[in-house]
Amino acid sequence: MDLRLRYKIWLENDEGKTVIGLGRVKILMAIRRTGSISAAARELKQPYRNVWAKLRETEKQCGFKLVKTGHTGSTLTEDGETLLSNYMRLFRTCSRSAKSKFHQLFGNQDSLSNKPQINEDQ
Repeated sequence: MDLRLRYKIWLENDEGKTVIGLGRVKILMAIRRTGSISAAARELKQPYRNVWAKLRETEKQCGFKLVKTGHTGSTLTEDGETLLSNYMRLFRTCSRSAKSKFHQLFGNQDSLSNKPQINEDQ
């Protein structure tokens, strides 16, 4: 039997509402890369309205701004950068742990194990 490791990691508030996960990380990374919420939405092939709503919802859950906008575009705030960085560290740590446990329990199936869907260099 071929097995494949799959996992998702997200953070919720005490009401069970998503604060951050891979989808919102992709949005933040796209804003950082493009310097624009609308360009990020186009790059991710998502409606601007949905991207904006997810940002606002996360800001509401966190109690701080993730993105600052101005005449020249959009950038992540210091708090936004910190949230993104901390999430990425958590994601990498959990990924290494899950892969290690997978190999321990099910053997060395490197070609079948899940690879993270985000670019960890950013």
